Amino acid sequence: MGTRLAVAPARRGLRGSIRLPGDKSVSHRGLLLAALAEGTSRLSGLSGGADVAHTAAAVAACGAEVRREDATTLTVAGGEGWLHEPGAVLDVGNSGTGIRLLAGWAAARPWLTVLQGDASVARRPMGRVAEPLRRMGAAVDGRAGGTLAPLVVRGGALTGVEHRPAISSAQVKGAVLLAGLGAGGETVVYEPVPTRRHTEELLERFGAEVRHGPGWASVRRSRLQPVELAVPADPSQAAFWVVAATLVASSDLLLERVYVGPGRAGFLDVLARMGADVTLEGEDPAGRTADLRVRSAALAATTVAGEEVPGLIDEIPALAVAAACAEGTTTFADAGELRVKESDRVATTVAALRAIGVAADERPDGLVVEGGALEGGAVDAAGDHRIAMAFAVAGLASAGGVSVDGWEAVATSYPGFEEELRRCG
Repeated sequence: MGTRLAVAPARRGLRGSIRLPGDKSVSHRGLLLAALAEGTSRLSGLSGGADVAHTAAAVAACGAEVRREDATTLTVAGGEGWLHEPGAVLDVGNSGTGIRLLAGWAAARPWLTVLQGDASVARRPMGRVAEPLRRMGAAVDGRAGGTLAPLVVRGGALTGVEHRPAISSAQVKGAVLLAGLGAGGETVVYEPVPTRRHTEELLERFGAEVRHGPGWASVRRSRLQPVELAVPADPSQAAFWVVAATLVASSDLLLERVYVGPGRAGFLDVLARMGADVTLEGEDPAGRTADLRVRSAALAATTVAGEEVPGLIDEIPALAVAAACAEGTTTFADAGELRVKESDRVATTVAALRAIGVAADERPDGLVVEGGALEGGAVDAAGDHRIAMAFAVAGLASAGGVSVDGWEAVATSYPGFEEELRRCG
């Protein structure tokens, strides 16, 4: 039996500022590259969730020296002289990002690595990573012909390839580029739709021989240098608070130093055309981080589809809650990837919306949401942290409150969310 959180309607507007966790995608990649760098890196502002903790434990099991300074700051001493074959199976917990990136990272190492996760990870498609890694020369096996975890990776002696995935995925791109760090020749990834550039940006920070542009990236075998990395706040976690402050009357909320670089700010564009009042303040010269000021606003329906979807796929549960309070009918299309996340997020989002009085329907590649008032009720998060947080936000904006079953899933990415929710609600 999982835990349940009851969220009452907000008594007042959301005001002040929220301490957001570090970007989970950047945290995973920073740890993997720090383990390869020749020297000691210091990573601050890391995501404090269980997903990133599993990645830190994995690189430590492969010989990197990981020391914790505080809850969100680690030093990692690594390099070829430190790393070795792990003595046991590497467990990624609930992290699909972790297992895919580690598969690419391990493929460049001349040893055997076994990767496993929880029941959710065991259902997620891994063939899209296994196929390019095999073409590079790694041996990759697993259930269903290597398309499902656990994965067994025997790496080393790789050759660079040109990879053109059928479906855009920052995780697949990251896995192939991480493998390319240890491959002969050049490794190039061309995406049908550009995705977040965290891997490319961090490869640059660590001194890799990398080139990239919108929709493509290449890397060659490189000797990495240690860095001081301050991880920006996670936009996927910011999305819950942006929606909450938009829906709760009299809100004026500030979210500090949020990553808004390429491939991550798409949810802000959607909310802006719905009528949300969000302004970027203190944007850095590179345009990668900014403070977000959010004030309550009335919303109108929209359509979310096409090339914008890969850049906001993780934010769709939160956007669906916003759509439930908007005037009109909102359609989410071209989002079939939602069905192979921690849960089938099409089915779980629609079921949760219906449970709190919203008219919503599934489509093969998305969902349709009829706007109106949120009545309240009880929802099942289905072991999915993003469903749990999205419907906790719905509770703040509802007439009668929302109870979320399976609340423990939130610990994978944002263990401090409940505390902030109680402070703001």
